[in-house]
Amino acid sequence: MVAGQSRAGRHDEGCGGGWEVGRTDSEHRPAGTPLLDAVSAGSACVSPGDCRVANAEERLMDDLLNRTRYNNLIRPAASSAQLVSIQLQLSLAQLISVNEREQIMTTNVWLKQEWTDYRLAWNSSRYEGVNILRIPAKRIWLPDIVLYNNADGTYEVSLYTNVVVRANGSIFWLPPAIYKSACKIEVKHFPFDQQNCTLKFRSWTYDHTEIDMVLRSPTASMDDFTPSGEWDIVALPGRRNEHPDDSTYVDITYDFVIRRKPLFYTINLIIPCVLITSLAVLVFYLPSDCGEKMTLCISVLLALTVFLLLISKIVPPTSLDVPLVGKYLMFTMVLVTFSIVTSVCVLNVHHRSPSTHTMAPWVRRCFLHRLPAFLFMKRPDGGPSRAPPPGRPRRTQPDAAGAPHLYGASMYFVNPASADPKSPAGSGSASGSSSDAAGPARGSRLRSLGRGRQDVQEALEGVSFIAQHMRSDDQDQSVIEDWKYVAMVVDRLFLWVFVVVCVLGTVGLFLPPLFQTHTPSEGP
Repeated sequence: MVAGQSRAGRHDEGCGGGWEVGRTDSEHRPAGTPLLDAVSAGSACVSPGDCRVANAEERLMDDLLNRTRYNNLIRPAASSAQLVSIQLQLSLAQLISVNEREQIMTTNVWLKQEWTDYRLAWNSSRYEGVNILRIPAKRIWLPDIVLYNNADGTYEVSLYTNVVVRANGSIFWLPPAIYKSACKIEVKHFPFDQQNCTLKFRSWTYDHTEIDMVLRSPTASMDDFTPSGEWDIVALPGRRNEHPDDSTYVDITYDFVIRRKPLFYTINLIIPCVLITSLAVLVFYLPSDCGEKMTLCISVLLALTVFLLLISKIVPPTSLDVPLVGKYLMFTMVLVTFSIVTSVCVLNVHHRSPSTHTMAPWVRRCFLHRLPAFLFMKRPDGGPSRAPPPGRPRRTQPDAAGAPHLYGASMYFVNPASADPKSPAGSGSASGSSSDAAGPARGSRLRSLGRGRQDVQEALEGVSFIAQHMRSDDQDQSVIEDWKYVAMVVDRLFLWVFVVVCVLGTVGLFLPPLFQTHTPSEGP
């Protein structure tokens, strides 16, 4: 009450003109400049009422901020036990950037602050009805509220705008600021991630026994927000925190729950990765004889390695978690490595021959009869044992004694009686006289037939060897083709395994981030 009476007395004295600071400029202006006085008087006011209001605001400014009655270093409290209530609200103007690698969020905000300073109250009727006065911020007491989790070195606001003071002593201050705050980046679901960055405000020198920070609104204002091209604002809740073990601690914290717009990374990162991974499927369709299986596998592996290096330059270098894209790249690299191993196995099986490997019965049973049916495969000839290719004449298979028809012909030439069908011996009516007469000629003929029989026998042995060799080649070729078909079955089996694992792994990696929910941060 005493303080109120003294303030009223001072206001009365100021209105009565008892203070020197209430004099007009004409009283202090040096004499001898009548022309300047006339110009100033003619241009300062449009009407007498405007001049009275301007003079009233000038008097009010001088009365309120007189150094004899106002000190901007003193907290506006009537007693040391009185708390100064500071109402705080954040207004987000723009989310400038989020640097994942340096873990810094840059925002353009307006920090609304309201409090009451009893020393700046006045009776508006004594000052021509002036109810609002705008005063430079540095001329009055300000709560030294700063950003505690600052990451740039600038803790305070960037521009000290004028404060709006009302006749009842209430003060409204809306300074703009560009804050760079520390933000812990969660890279687990990158690029489908959702971040929770905080802005923590607290008085730098005053504690809870001197000022009380009150949350003006449960959420930050977005009335003047400019949308970001990379992030969506999910929520901007605010909370007032008090430490259970420290009664002097109080702060105001705003949670910036933001979700990344994944279109850029989907087009430039994920889709190329998926397409490159799909090239690994073609490895199983390449014929083993072309010799390009290993080249394609290693090319895909190198391309995925390049994408992995790109990811390492974007996300923060942390060992706490692996980003989603990094997991997918590692998953695809494992699959491509698996395709390289399977290609080596398939090529090994493909180039087997009877001279190096013997096909086990279970291999023939599983890979030539059972698995092809499950893998929707069918050999054109219907089985491993095939007829000779068309265009090749069928060869007569000799028995244990060789080629019977050929040996029959040899017997025909060796038998003297059957050597000439027109001979008497062949007709069964031979006389002894004619036999004796033909003795010398017959001996020479038998000797000639003996020599011919030896030549024919050698020729028959050569033909038999060639037939056996060709039959052995056919059998070897049949076994080689069986090994090639086994390699084809193994290739098709690994193809289905690769496709199923790739689809399930891709869905399992990219589906959970789409259903992630916001978890609010805990207080100190």
